[in-house]
Amino acid sequence: MSAHPLPHLVGRGNERAVLDGVLASLRDGSSTVRVVRGGAGVGKSVLLDYVAAQASGVTVTRTLGVEADMELAYAGLQQLCAPFLSEVGMLPAPQRDALDVAFGTAVGEPPARFLVGLAVLTLLTRASEARPVLVVVDDAQWLDQASLLTLEFVARRLLAESVAMVAAVRDPEGQGVLAGLGELRIEGLDPRSAGELLDSAVDGRLEPSVRARLVAETHGNPLALLELYRGRKAAELAYGLDAGAAGSVPDRVEEDFGRRLGALPSPTRALLLVAAAEPVGDTRLLLRAAEHLGVAPDVAPAKAAGLVEFGESVRFRHPLARSAVYRAASAAERQAAHQALAAATDPVHEPDRRAWHAAQACDGPDEDVAEGLERAADRARQRGGMAAEAVLLERAAELTPDARRRGRRALAAAEAHFSAAALDRATEMATLADLCPLDPTGRARVNRLRARVLFARSRSDDAAPLLLEAAAGLASAGSPLARETYLEAISAAVFSGRVHGPAGVAAAARAARGLDTRLPGTSPSDVLLDAIATFLDDGPGHGVGAIGAAFAPFAREELVGPGATTRWLLLAPVAMEAFFHHAWDFAAWDQISARAVRLARDIGALGVLPPSLVYTAGVDVFHGDFAGAARKIDEADAIAAATGNAPFAYASLVLTAWRGEEAAAAPLFDGALTRATEGGEASLLAVTGYVQGVLYNGLAQYDRALAASRTVIDHDGFNFVGLALVEHVEAAVRCGEPDQAAAAFTRLDALIGVADTGWARGLRARCSALLSTGDEADALYREALEHLDDDGVTAEVARTHLLYGEWLRREGRRAAAREHLRVAHDLFAAMPALAFAERARRELLATGARVRAHDATAATRLTAQEAQIAALAADGMTNPRIGAELFLSPHTVEWHLRKVYTKLGIASRRELSHALGRLGATVGGAPSPA
Repeated sequence: MSAHPLPHLVGRGNERAVLDGVLASLRDGSSTVRVVRGGAGVGKSVLLDYVAAQASGVTVTRTLGVEADMELAYAGLQQLCAPFLSEVGMLPAPQRDALDVAFGTAVGEPPARFLVGLAVLTLLTRASEARPVLVVVDDAQWLDQASLLTLEFVARRLLAESVAMVAAVRDPEGQGVLAGLGELRIEGLDPRSAGELLDSAVDGRLEPSVRARLVAETHGNPLALLELYRGRKAAELAYGLDAGAAGSVPDRVEEDFGRRLGALPSPTRALLLVAAAEPVGDTRLLLRAAEHLGVAPDVAPAKAAGLVEFGESVRFRHPLARSAVYRAASAAERQAAHQALAAATDPVHEPDRRAWHAAQACDGPDEDVAEGLERAADRARQRGGMAAEAVLLERAAELTPDARRRGRRALAAAEAHFSAAALDRATEMATLADLCPLDPTGRARVNRLRARVLFARSRSDDAAPLLLEAAAGLASAGSPLARETYLEAISAAVFSGRVHGPAGVAAAARAARGLDTRLPGTSPSDVLLDAIATFLDDGPGHGVGAIGAAFAPFAREELVGPGATTRWLLLAPVAMEAFFHHAWDFAAWDQISARAVRLARDIGALGVLPPSLVYTAGVDVFHGDFAGAARKIDEADAIAAATGNAPFAYASLVLTAWRGEEAAAAPLFDGALTRATEGGEASLLAVTGYVQGVLYNGLAQYDRALAASRTVIDHDGFNFVGLALVEHVEAAVRCGEPDQAAAAFTRLDALIGVADTGWARGLRARCSALLSTGDEADALYREALEHLDDDGVTAEVARTHLLYGEWLRREGRRAAAREHLRVAHDLFAAMPALAFAERARRELLATGARVRAHDATAATRLTAQEAQIAALAADGMTNPRIGAELFLSPHTVEWHLRKVYTKLGIASRRELSHALGRLGATVGGAPSPA
């Protein structure tokens, strides 16, 4: 970045207009984000200087990415927030604590990145209440990862705040950085403007043909035009000097900086090397380092050569000048510079920078330096800088002379890289650790890491046996990680979609049960894990009761600290699968999924928040609250995309099928089947078969429902088998296949009969009614309605009214049929389950009833986020609380609410509950494809 704008901002009329528009919108109270993209030297920094200079009446805060500073977590963010740090104490406690730990001003558990992001968003929003805030970020591609991801989080949530952001990204190095945000792409200057800039740099008057050649050679790159030809004689350029120069424009500019460097005195070059190696730009630090080097701080020659500006801080004319200085030095000279910086850096206030410089000064193994890096890595972990922790540990491993310690540090680096989602680096460091002598626990951790990497890349059958092997090794070594690894193995087996076989869920459960004798656990989580393992190993008849008994203690388990919460959240998905698919406990599924979402939000565990939201969305579907389900699916997809995780397709598939939208369902089904076959996520085969059964039963295409549900029944799956059997019984009866229906009911009875819940009893009674006649069928339908209504499974209540009404009509009892069909139609229309509603409407017409068509357009259509905010506001949440729930600023919440009020025709949140119920507000859009 330039210390000051270049002498002339020539041309760039369109670019200046865009940036002027950013400032105009900012002053009007609207947020805008612009990412200025272009190659090195094309003028991005000058445009940033321009917008900052034009921002009168606006608070401008800036940060700069420096390549050498990329490993220090939150360094760039701390620089950006410096003007507002006095306000940190006014933040909500969780946000304040997260920011204090991230910036190293307090000690605590590693903060969640999104919680840090929310704190920064709140900080900027509070500052903007006094005057608008412009955030300027230069060389964003070189920010440390923690700062970059936090700023991206903030940028994507700026909407109704008086905060704007303009960031410069160098391409191609920065491809993918801040992707998807509004862009302003910068190319070279047009020939006329480039010629004008060249004329300002050259001594004398250039001939037009010479000017055109030089402009063409540099592609109009402003830095090249100024730096390659500044002060050159027009006459010498006219005779072809530099003609046909090889190399890219940035390379040529860097070479030119290098030539200037070569002409400088040796002490000045040494001083510049120290400045290039230290990104802070602290002049006092530079002078102390120069004293350690024994060189006089003579900066005049460097200033005269146009390489740096010295003042309160040191600024290179351009990043290419910095890199030219660093690259021109020998390895020994670089080590000396870093050694001087390590000696000059305060060990109390800047221990991490001191450790990093000491590491760069090493030319071989050094245990003291490695130990310092390990301590720095621990501090980075405490601040939530997982990427920084990984890099520091990796360098520590490289410098460790003892092979055993090297293996331990390499393994820790590998695990940190995995946590930072750097799977390739995690694999490389695991290989290094594997080459070192490790104890049994370390060896098992390496195996576990490799299995986790495999599972992260593809939820295939191969991950479960590897996790089982790792869990067995950890159990043999007496490591508490064994239980967590068995949980991961069970989860992997669930996703692989197999119950039996060496990689199946039953094998994982059997192995987990064997752990009890070696590492007994007594917490509610341990008891539930043991119950699930018993169920999976011995079958429903032995395990369902134990699962039910473990529910209440697990649901209310007191969790002390993020570690205990994380372990609870790790078990929650397996628990919900058991309560949903095998114990048929709707209340337990509802309570555990709701608590999982709440806990994940509280600790900012965004890795587990999306699947937890998906489980609660499933609860909403069976409650008949399709709008609520869509809101949660939308939020889960948004968080998964923001964190770089694969989306969870299950709830989208179930919701789309129940909605009865055949056209919308087809691409979802195709995407799920592709993922199942190509990615090894075989459980998607089961859910796809089940949801196709629901869709086609709703559409009265019973032959297709029969074939689809059969695929689940024949599949050796853990999930959705019971639900698919329910669909299969109905489809087989309607297709005139009584033997298939009876066989399916026999298997369903074995699965569901041991579950003592209203949901289980209701579905069993309904399926039995389909196979019965006369008074027996009538009694069974009534029994089914009673049980399902008691459990609040509204979608199944509506299905039962529909089936009962259809049966009554065929029995000639038209008045009674109309009563149940009317209830079914109204329930389905309110959800809206369009296919089932149409099926009920046709049956009603057949009874002679008049049916008012459901007018979906009469309901006010809110976007998913508007509906979610409206629902939370109707529940009495304040704007700051809603913002904390959804990772938005209170201003954005209020902006959305104003739109909701307009759409609903109301004036305040006091009217929300009534308006939402009266108008039947629905969510716009459909779930994202798998």
